[in-house]
Amino acid sequence: MAAAGAEKLYLLVACALLLLAVGCQASPLQIGFYHDRCPQAEAIVKGVMMEAISQNPGNAAAMIRMLFHDCFVEGCDASVLLDPTPFSPTPEKLSAPNNPSLRGFELIDAIKDALEAACPGVVSCADIIAFSARDASCILSGGKVDFEVPSGRRDGTFSNASEPVKFLVPPTSNLSDLVESFVVKGLDVEDLVILSGAHTIGRSHCSAFVPDRLNVSSDIDGGLAAFLRGQCPADAAPGDNDPTVMQDVVTPNDLDRQYYNNVLSHTVLFTSDAALLTSEETARMVVDNANIPGWWEDRFEKAMVKMAGIEVKTGDQGQIRKNCRAINYY
Repeated sequence: MAAAGAEKLYLLVACALLLLAVGCQASPLQIGFYHDRCPQAEAIVKGVMMEAISQNPGNAAAMIRMLFHDCFVEGCDASVLLDPTPFSPTPEKLSAPNNPSLRGFELIDAIKDALEAACPGVVSCADIIAFSARDASCILSGGKVDFEVPSGRRDGTFSNASEPVKFLVPPTSNLSDLVESFVVKGLDVEDLVILSGAHTIGRSHCSAFVPDRLNVSSDIDGGLAAFLRGQCPADAAPGDNDPTVMQDVVTPNDLDRQYYNNVLSHTVLFTSDAALLTSEETARMVVDNANIPGWWEDRFEKAMVKMAGIEVKTGDQGQIRKNCRAINYY
């Protein structure tokens, strides 16, 4: 009996060591992380989001994009929210990929204020971004994209404008650059194709596509090109002379699979969108997402959770900011 017990113990230890060796530890994030300390946290976030989106559907696109821009730089730690200070005069939000196109900072402030009133010092700004993007997806999809997002992220204390340009590739990128930018963050080719589907909502500044899609030869549909030339100045550049246009003119306020139909019909704005047709693998994914009901929605849910887990800070790392725009000084 003693020998059998020793053998069982040996097997348990061996299995545990094997799990550690292959990196199979449980995720540091968990569903319902705030259940005990702030049980109404997620309901508060959703309430503010529903009101904000009812006033302006663009708020949904802003939150989904903010999650992407936050998580790809320093991990999902709300570093993108930090304002400039004398000690850190050039944070991420002032970097070219974020300024002036990234929106939603005031909405995050409103959610944080509501949470601080209910549960002071409990809910991180990083989790607010993740919850907001999840709720935005659910609301604009009419409930077709509906998923739980694990929480327990903590807020970072470092933010520098030099970082986003390293990890947020521009909309002029080709497929290999896009794939590389995702792989370095632990995402794969399918994640790239699936998350690109968020371009079915939101607006874009003309300067993001005019130079490489309208001012030179490209595969963009002639009718769309003519329409866009009526909306955008030929010399569009970041600044005052840079209007915005809808990314999807068919269903601009619906998070749906229309984006993939747009890719197939060459009615997308960015070179990075059109690039999805430049390989057999990604082109096949585009066709599947366009034609199979529920296919994209199911995969978008999983890809959003995966993205929201990039390089998270948990436990004793980081802090829980009292104000999402500034780190706590103790």
